[in-house]
Amino acid sequence: MKILVVNCGSSSLKYQLLDMETEAVLAKGYAEKVGMEGTFTTHEANGEEKTIHTQLNHHTEAIKFMVKLLTDKETGVIKDLSEIDAVGHRVVHGGENFNKSVIVDRDVKEAIKKCIPLAPLHNPANLIGIDECEKILPNVPMIAVFDTAFHQSMSKVAYLYALPYEYYEKYGIRRYGFHGTSHKYVTNKAAEVLNKKVDELKIISCHLGNGGSICALNHGIVEDTSMGFTPLEGLMMGTRSGDIDPAIIKFLVNEEGMTIDEIDNVLNTKSGLFGISGVSNDMRDIENAAREGNERALISLKMYTHMVVKYIGGYIAAMNGVDLIIFTAGTGEKGIKQREKVCNYFGYMGITIDKEANNCRSKLVEISTPDSKVKVMVVPTNEELTIARDTKEIVGNI
Repeated sequence: MKILVVNCGSSSLKYQLLDMETEAVLAKGYAEKVGMEGTFTTHEANGEEKTIHTQLNHHTEAIKFMVKLLTDKETGVIKDLSEIDAVGHRVVHGGENFNKSVIVDRDVKEAIKKCIPLAPLHNPANLIGIDECEKILPNVPMIAVFDTAFHQSMSKVAYLYALPYEYYEKYGIRRYGFHGTSHKYVTNKAAEVLNKKVDELKIISCHLGNGGSICALNHGIVEDTSMGFTPLEGLMMGTRSGDIDPAIIKFLVNEEGMTIDEIDNVLNTKSGLFGISGVSNDMRDIENAAREGNERALISLKMYTHMVVKYIGGYIAAMNGVDLIIFTAGTGEKGIKQREKVCNYFGYMGITIDKEANNCRSKLVEISTPDSKVKVMVVPTNEELTIARDTKEIVGNI
C-alpha cells in the first residue's frame, strides 16, 4: 500500500510518499514560500535531492507541482497516480469534534471549516490540500489526522480555563493542545524501545522547536499540555511569547495605541526568543551571539530553559512522578547543551545525564545514566509516519 502524506501549512507544503509494506519513504518534499515571491521546493527521491525554483502562487499550484514531481520521469517514483492507495492529511485544529483520525466526508470538512477561527492560518490551507487532492484523486480515500486529537483524553480539570463557563459552552474556549502527532509518535516509539506499553508509564514529552509544547502522558491518558486554545500559549518559542499576563494586552492598547490585530502579530511573530534576544528565532544563532557576549541573547537562553523546567516540574507534580522524559523536534533533538541544562535542574530527584550519550543530534538514544531515577531519551519525531500509519489503519478497515 502506497500512502501520500500531505501537510499544507500557511505558506508551505510538505509531502511524503511511503510504501507502507515496509514504511519506506519513496519520496519527500518541502515547498516553501507558497503564495510569496521566491518559492522553492526541495524534493528528494531515488537517493537524490534537488532544489527547484518554481513560483507557486497558491496551495492549488503547489499540490499540482507535487503531483508532477512524484510522477515525472526524472524526479518521480511512480508511473501514475493510480499507484496511490490513500492520502493522509495533517489538519491542525479539529476542536472537540475529533478524538481520532477519520475518513474525510462532507461533515468532516464542515467541522474543519468551523474551526477556522481557532486556526486561521492553518485550517484553510489544510482544507485546500484536501479539496485539491480529491480533484486529482477522486476515488482515493482521504484521511484527516488532527493535531488536537491526541489531547482529547484530557479531563475538564486540565482543559477548562477559569473563565465564565458559558464561554466554553458558546464558543468552545478551552485548552486543545497541539503537536499531537509528534507527541503520539515519540511516546510510542520510546515505550517500544524500552519494551513497555505507553499505558504502563508516566511520560513527559518535550517537543522543542521553533514552536514548542510539552505534554504529560499519564498511563496513556493526557494529563496536561502546554499549548492551549491556540498554539500561542505555553512555552516561550521562536517568535511566540508563550504565557503572559493577559492584562498586558489592554496596557499596550492604551499606552501604544495598538489594535488587537497588531498585538496578536507581536505576540505571534515578534516575541519569544527573537523578541528577547533581538538576534534571531534560531537557537543556533542565539547561542553564537551569547558566546560572543550578547547579554540579551544569554538572557533569552536562560529564560527558555527556565520555562521548560517549570513546565516539566509542574507536570511531574501533576502526575505524582515521572518514569520517562523525552526530547524531540529541532532543539529537542539537536540542543545538546539545552538538554543537559534542563536535566541538571532535576538532579535533586535523581536524574543524571550521560554526557557522552547526550553528545548527539537527531539520534534515537537514551541519554540518562543507568542509575538515573528517571529515564531520559532523545527521540527524533516522525509526524508523517504517524499520519501514514493512521491512514493505513483506517483504510484497512473500510
